[in-house]
Amino acid sequence: MKNFTIAALAAAVALTACSDNGMLLWPDRPGNEEASPLSHDMIVLGEQLPDPYSVVNMTKAFDAVYPAAAGRSPIQTTDFYVRFLPKDDAQMQLLTDLGLQLIDHPLDYRIVRDGDWYHDPSVPEDTFTWQYAVVPVDFEFPLGVRFERLEDCYLSEHDPATKGDGIDWAEVEREAFRLTGNGNLLSQGTRAEDGPFYPEGTITIMDPDHSPDPVGVKGVRICCNSFVKIATAYTDENGHYKMNRSYSSDLRYRLMFKNMKGFSQGINNILLAASVSALGTFPATGCSMTVNDGSDYSQFTRCVVNNAGYDYYKACENSGGALPPPPKDLRIWSLPLLSGSFNTMMHHGVLLETFEPLNAVLGELTVVARLAQPDAYLGLEGCSTYNEAYVRAMLVFAQAGHYSRVGKNWWHEYILSSVGSAAFESLAQMLNGVAEGLNAGAHAEVVNTWSNYCRTVLYRRNYPDSQEVFESGKTGGTQILLYLDERGLGLETLAQLLSSDLTDMDILKQKLLSFFPKYKTTIMEAFARYEI
Repeated sequence: MKNFTIAALAAAVALTACSDNGMLLWPDRPGNEEASPLSHDMIVLGEQLPDPYSVVNMTKAFDAVYPAAAGRSPIQTTDFYVRFLPKDDAQMQLLTDLGLQLIDHPLDYRIVRDGDWYHDPSVPEDTFTWQYAVVPVDFEFPLGVRFERLEDCYLSEHDPATKGDGIDWAEVEREAFRLTGNGNLLSQGTRAEDGPFYPEGTITIMDPDHSPDPVGVKGVRICCNSFVKIATAYTDENGHYKMNRSYSSDLRYRLMFKNMKGFSQGINNILLAASVSALGTFPATGCSMTVNDGSDYSQFTRCVVNNAGYDYYKACENSGGALPPPPKDLRIWSLPLLSGSFNTMMHHGVLLETFEPLNAVLGELTVVARLAQPDAYLGLEGCSTYNEAYVRAMLVFAQAGHYSRVGKNWWHEYILSSVGSAAFESLAQMLNGVAEGLNAGAHAEVVNTWSNYCRTVLYRRNYPDSQEVFESGKTGGTQILLYLDERGLGLETLAQLLSSDLTDMDILKQKLLSFFPKYKTTIMEAFARYEI
């Protein structure tokens, strides 16, 4: 038991390390021979570059563009380029709650090889690395969080005095790039005087069972930056985004898998909630792409899981609260070498707080262990199509919604009934020993019945021509609820049965009879027909 947390991390890392697809080279701007290759590994930094947006460099650029006003520059510091070193999850969450866009690598270095994450070599690997951000001059730095001010910056759009002042700040910005030796980064061939532009584009994915045309990657966050000038936006249901900040230079674009609905996918940097997929360098006009099952596997599956989650949360919203959404800050790890999926809800404290032997061994390390664990391990072994990954992901979201209704202690019993306490000797044993359909106990049968029924209904809504029925464990549970569904008791109506007193199928039967007495005959027929 002493090595549980270490085993947990080791198992997760081992499962993903074997899936490395190697180096990738995404299509970049034509003529950009210096485009760096992409990987899912750590970003490799080159030399530090002079920042065009520093107060010093923007002042020099202003004097060059407006020589008659030399020495009388109106430029004053609008922002600070800083870095934070959070010591734990609470401090990281505090910074996030302050609305900061945190980036795990310095913004003023050349990228030799782009990637999905970075960890400063001077910081221990099992702790947070430096988080870089740009904050306004009146920002109140939170007490107790270590930070360093790196540079005073000038971003003209943050200066109220620029409105109607007659100064071409876009040209001053371009001149700053030229004076600092970064002129090669200015977007070329985009016309309209080469900017400034508000980057926009569309991120889509092929779902051939739904439509022959690409569908949007929904509610995913996209980030772009040129040095310390950062912008983020969420895609809409069509996958379209538009930044609220203008640029004249080429930008680095990244997908950040923290969905606007409130869930995140992680694994490439265990301590951070959301995985990042580097897209590469594209012009200031924007970056558009279509993902399919022939694309990079990690990015493809992340986009599918993203859409499954978005669809589940939207179904919850459309139900008027009847269908339970997952808890806030749901964290999922998608593992390509794992055949089954398992919702431990460990990030929300299950096992770490409810399994006394483990809690006693970890002691004060419980908080650290909770930080490093997800809520769900989503197994994607054998998933080669959108449909296959979507189906498995929908099960995970349905189970997370079930958790919201029953709480930690109930879910603890579910895990025990699924795998037995012996499996807690190591997460590796647990992951390799749990298949999607295990149902050694009553709690597990309830979870399997509800989650499979839920994903069957939602799947059919998304794919109206399908008559697919998803079942696991003992056969019959899903069919019972579908039988009732088809006779008038729909998903949103049946969802009210989910509560902590529902611990086995006999109680489910009694609750059905109590809640819906008019359907007594139908309920009895369902249980008789699909006896489990």
